[in-house]
Amino acid sequence: MGCRGWRNNAGQRQRTGKETDVASKEPLQDGEWLDRMYNNRALVPAHEQHFARWRTASARAREHWECVLDIPYGDTPGQKLDVFPAPRSRAQTLVFIHGGYWRSLDKSDHSFVAPVFQDAGACVIVPNYDLCPAVTIPEITLQMVRALAWSWKNAPTYGGDPRNITVIGHSAGGHLASMMLCCDWQRADPDLPGDVVVKGMSISGLHDLEPVANTPFLRDSLRLTPQDALRASPAFLPAPSAATLYAIAGADESPEFLRQNTLIRDAWGPTVVEACEELPGLNHFSVLEALATPGHALHAMAFELLSR
Repeated sequence: MGCRGWRNNAGQRQRTGKETDVASKEPLQDGEWLDRMYNNRALVPAHEQHFARWRTASARAREHWECVLDIPYGDTPGQKLDVFPAPRSRAQTLVFIHGGYWRSLDKSDHSFVAPVFQDAGACVIVPNYDLCPAVTIPEITLQMVRALAWSWKNAPTYGGDPRNITVIGHSAGGHLASMMLCCDWQRADPDLPGDVVVKGMSISGLHDLEPVANTPFLRDSLRLTPQDALRASPAFLPAPSAATLYAIAGADESPEFLRQNTLIRDAWGPTVVEACEELPGLNHFSVLEALATPGHALHAMAFELLSR
């Protein structure tokens, strides 16, 4: 990642333009096909209804649940986070990373995730990050390293246990959550332990960035070079030791998102990726709503992971 704090990916499989895809064993597809596979807003015509629900529920969460907003963790406008404090001390700490293809959406759209976990006793931290094309995906990844470092150092102030941090991310946030499991934390910051994050959940996550880099509707804003696509792809980094990842997707997502979900299990193995599931009846947006819905299987899986 061009950072002292990232584990070396030397020896990992390199891509060439003539290779076949890892999971499907089919030739890499053309731009029109990639747009169909990765444009979730086109795939889900009701996406604006999902976004409207998120905004309404998030505004209600900030109004009716205890929270501290816009705390800086870095020195740029996007490097701020919101904290929903735990009702008691030494509680599980949940860091939720939002999606939006690294180029859109905001933490304020995702406050709705916090209340159900805060009510159950957790400290919930929701970071923002600067967006492409002002920054690159590797730079965003390093911003999340800073956000997690801040969380480890400051969680006790808000009732959280820094030794019990779980990172959950959706879509681009799922990619970032997976990347956090690969960080060499003591090289990033000597004041940190080596195991800042050992539990993560990637919901509809992107683990192979080469097709994303070549997707026409994303290409100009993400500006992913082949080198950055490789080094920022969790599936091509060494499997993190002593870590647990749950990889979840909605069963109604595109074949490429389903491939991305199974790819990380194939790459890191079932010892690390203990759960790899496609949840029936859920699309790319409704799967996130399931996370915050008591009684849903995804919600239960998140609580199980937090409680480990």
